[in-house]
Amino acid sequence: MGLPLPPLTLEHWLSVWSYLPTLLQGLSVNLALLGGLLGVGFVLGVIVALLEVYGPRGLRLFAAGYAWVFRSIPEILLLLLMWFGPAQFGLSISPFTAAVLALGLRSSAYQAEIFRGALQAIPTGQTLAARALGFSRLQAIRYVLLPQALRLSLAGWGNEFAVVLKDTTLAYAIGVVEVMRQARYIGSRDFPLTLPAYILVAMLFLVVTYFGLFLLGNVEKRLRIPGLEARR
Repeated sequence: MGLPLPPLTLEHWLSVWSYLPTLLQGLSVNLALLGGLLGVGFVLGVIVALLEVYGPRGLRLFAAGYAWVFRSIPEILLLLLMWFGPAQFGLSISPFTAAVLALGLRSSAYQAEIFRGALQAIPTGQTLAARALGFSRLQAIRYVLLPQALRLSLAGWGNEFAVVLKDTTLAYAIGVVEVMRQARYIGSRDFPLTLPAYILVAMLFLVVTYFGLFLLGNVEKRLRIPGLEARR
């Protein structure tokens, strides 16, 4: 059994705020992880979605298998595989890079499903109209279908943002000094501050998630496609 936490006093709650700069430093690492993994997930997710919808049969099966594999493996296992795996082949990567790649690959599988659904929601008449205007198939996808699909994906992409933001805390398992590891350090130095430190971390995530979803909601409203958006 773990050691019982001592009763908390007002002094404990006031003392933990002195560690706010340290926690914010850790949170900046989480945000850097978030930006990296969303970038990896976005690029790969778009490619996989396009292959699933418009690729030949062999590539469609490959893309569907890719999405299935990375949606089926737990995040923590992907992190460990990405951290220890390259070392078996003589490759050395930093814990931060391993976390970006592992979480980015997993995010790409979910983003691919978001983009696939958006692509399939666009009326087929759009493709016919683009071809009638002289667009090639690739031009129709690039200039007509994909821009609309990305705009339709914003609601689902906002949900993915909220999910992977919390997933960045798993990076502590492979040695990334992010906000959860900083909170753990605080508890190790001053045991009574363990719970207040974790509660302060929770408050920081609430704030970041709120503002992130608020900004994405405004972008979604600005880019809404008349006639295609969901009625609310």
